[in-house]
Amino acid sequence: MVLSIVLMQVNQRLGSPLLQIVDRWLRWLIFAVGGAQICVEYGLIQRPFWALAIAFFLFWFLVVSLHDWFAVSLHSRSALPLFPRYAVNLSGDEWPVQRRLLRHREWLRAQGFRQVQAMKAELAEGLHLRTSVYQDGSGTLRVQATFLPQASGGITACYAITSITEDGRRYLTDNLHIPFAGFFPENWYVERLPWRRSLSVLLACHLRRVNRAGVTPVRFAVEPLADLNAAQRELDQLNTELGFLHPQALREDEGKFTAAGRYRVWKEIWMLNYLGRAAQYE
Repeated sequence: MVLSIVLMQVNQRLGSPLLQIVDRWLRWLIFAVGGAQICVEYGLIQRPFWALAIAFFLFWFLVVSLHDWFAVSLHSRSALPLFPRYAVNLSGDEWPVQRRLLRHREWLRAQGFRQVQAMKAELAEGLHLRTSVYQDGSGTLRVQATFLPQASGGITACYAITSITEDGRRYLTDNLHIPFAGFFPENWYVERLPWRRSLSVLLACHLRRVNRAGVTPVRFAVEPLADLNAAQRELDQLNTELGFLHPQALREDEGKFTAAGRYRVWKEIWMLNYLGRAAQYE
């Protein structure tokens, strides 16, 4: 219990999804073992300790699953956009002033990347999603840094690395730890690696994927803002056509997600929260 409290306090400052996973498993085990011990100690239930521990373990799974299902249903009917529209960020706050995040920026600069555009999208009044895009010297590789606000007040950085081939294929490697669970276009080759928190390791994984595919990336033809907003519109349209999302006309009454969409999001939330794994899209 003490370790769980310490991890929670430390993670309020670091915002690490890996520490969150460890803390969730600790709380799960504490609940199962602690509940069984209380029942045995006070004679509340006449069953073996191991049977009680398993029962409390499964009860925690049920409670968490119901909580996540209701959260998905509420999000489906909320005003938060699934594919927000980005605009150029002119406020000068595109990169958080935190030592661990500034080191990532310095590393990008040392590798020859330069910032080409800073953007932000409004999720709700006073709540913005900030993104900064860097590009290598050849213009064939882009690194998108997205800064996610946390409930604790901290900020978590996630990175997405993109390459485009001459025939229009998009290779995308990211370490986002928020659920998507939807569908990508056929010419998108996406690999999500939530465990890869190191930007240098993530970049190496992306370059290996591109080399293994035997393709040659070409220079980006459009600026990041236009490319990102076009991708958002394409994803919204595709996921509506494939039954993951309701049509725009029905979303106010039925919510954004269809029944199948809610299930896919619920499943990916559980996998990310406790296994650190996202669905594979290749």
